[in-house]
Amino acid sequence: MARIGDNSKPGAKGAPDREPFRRAVAGCMRAIAGDRELDVTYGNERPGLTGQRARLPDLPKRASKSDVAVTRGLSDAMALRRARHDVKVHATLCPEGRGARAVFDAVEQARVEAIGANAMTGVGDNLASMLEDKYFRSNLADVTDRAEAPLEDAVALIVRERLTGRAVPKSAEALVDVWRDWIEEKAGPKLERLSEKVDDQRAFARALRDVLASMDMAEELGQESEEDESSDEDEAGDNQSRDSETEGSEKESGSEDAQAEESESEGESEDTAEAEESEVTADDPVDDDSQDSETPGESRRPNQALSNHDPDKDYRVFSTAFDEMVGAEELCDEAELDRLRAFLDKQLTTLHSVVGRLANRLQRKLMAQQNRSWDFDLEEGYLDSARLTRLVTDPMQPLSYKQERDTAFRDTIVTLLIDNSGSMRGRPITVAATCADILARTLERCGVKVEVLGFTTRAWKGGQAREAWLKAGKPQKPGRLNDLRHIVYKSADAPWRRARRNLGLMMREGLLKENIDGEALIWAHNRLLARPEQRRILMMISDGAPVDDSTLSVNPGNYLEKHLRMVIEEIETRSPVELLAIGIGHDVTRYYRRAVTIVDAEELAGAMTEQLADLFEDQGYAPARRTGRRRTAGAGR
Repeated sequence: MARIGDNSKPGAKGAPDREPFRRAVAGCMRAIAGDRELDVTYGNERPGLTGQRARLPDLPKRASKSDVAVTRGLSDAMALRRARHDVKVHATLCPEGRGARAVFDAVEQARVEAIGANAMTGVGDNLASMLEDKYFRSNLADVTDRAEAPLEDAVALIVRERLTGRAVPKSAEALVDVWRDWIEEKAGPKLERLSEKVDDQRAFARALRDVLASMDMAEELGQESEEDESSDEDEAGDNQSRDSETEGSEKESGSEDAQAEESESEGESEDTAEAEESEVTADDPVDDDSQDSETPGESRRPNQALSNHDPDKDYRVFSTAFDEMVGAEELCDEAELDRLRAFLDKQLTTLHSVVGRLANRLQRKLMAQQNRSWDFDLEEGYLDSARLTRLVTDPMQPLSYKQERDTAFRDTIVTLLIDNSGSMRGRPITVAATCADILARTLERCGVKVEVLGFTTRAWKGGQAREAWLKAGKPQKPGRLNDLRHIVYKSADAPWRRARRNLGLMMREGLLKENIDGEALIWAHNRLLARPEQRRILMMISDGAPVDDSTLSVNPGNYLEKHLRMVIEEIETRSPVELLAIGIGHDVTRYYRRAVTIVDAEELAGAMTEQLADLFEDQGYAPARRTGRRRTAGAGR
């Protein structure tokens, strides 16, 4: 019974104690992983596994059975990867091509999860709940176009279906249906062999490479890395037989491509040997540490070595007929934009306050430069009302005027150009969207116009441009072979309140694809040149070199990189636009003169505000007089 003065409702209960649940989940993770030293933490950040540290999402205040099952499913998936995944074996057999690597990583994760699901029914149920939630959040329930459906997810789900006998999650049925017929036609018989090798990661990986070859990805497989000397001779003999089988499948699936490459190599035989040696091709091996990534199945963009070859300014585009420049509101309806924006706000409650403090610091710096100062006792200007008492004491005194001093703060516009490629998926694109949102609001309050742009492609692996090239008979040196998609999230003249929800579009799962940085810079630069502002600043936010598999498969491996360097040089040396860049996880200082590289996406907010503050503190430009409201002495009398 409630006592007098007690305002609590009868029967009200306090917040449930989640500590027993956390301890139980952590204990299960350590048991399944076979690692007593596994460190398990909970929080609002993105879940992930790095070494011996696992991060799980905290349960909401009113957790449902589904929330509990999803958390347990995430923990089981991480524990099984820790127990049944060998990083060295994975790195040895992982394909070099980006598309093949994404499928390889996703299917490997499906393999380790299938082992646990087959051994323990409860684990299988938890994993099923986790996958159902994952694809429900991905907004792929109504997908009908392969360009919007990730191939790696479809292959992984079909492999999971074969290995465990469990049906595809309902939220992913449309995704799988888009690809199922094509996958079964290309690799159906070879998929059956995977179930025989599920407990042997090395044998499973080699069988999976055969599957990739049958799916027209033979050219992306590359060569296997050298194995440990401790491998026995029987295994080495088995390797040779499998390699020969893979080569045979490559010949069957890629005979036409081989002929095209042969004719292309004959046409290039006139080049000097020195140029051939210095040229970097798409098949060259690159150093990559993606096996330590927090999110298995998500490939990183290769950080290609620089070429000593002279820049080739003859950049070509096979077709611009399928390129598009669209507003964010044109890519999905208002209801979906509202939902995506709400999801963005929900994910970044903690980051919002951090970025807000940095933005306020930037605002104080900008406003300090715009403080007014005046000159008094002048013969013309504004009438100085504070000195009108002189006329009373001495009527013969002339009127006194004041005039505002010139300020060094010019009319300014800032364009934020954000990389919308697949490697930005997850935390990087979420942080980038939030920083763009808050900085746009801050700069707008300071009288600085802001434009937020994004760039990606309409499809993976070429889209309609590549299809047109194939129909044209595969002419040599076609240049860029993909359909560009340039997105205007916020135009310079649009107020922040109207464009706010557009930034939520970056959370859409099927949006992020390939990136062609050079043409995106040209597009953003030309938009700035058309603006009337006196000072124009272009900030590029990216996480590596330009990559488009379709273009690089039929052009030199550094084709897009050379074009990017040429564009940057033109802007930095001949344009009034001030260019700066921020690299997330990759060194962009090798491309841009004014650049900074950050290791973690969490550092993006600080880097953006510091870079902009440094630019605005620069006083090396001519002042602009503000004379529009001033009156002459005669006008005041």
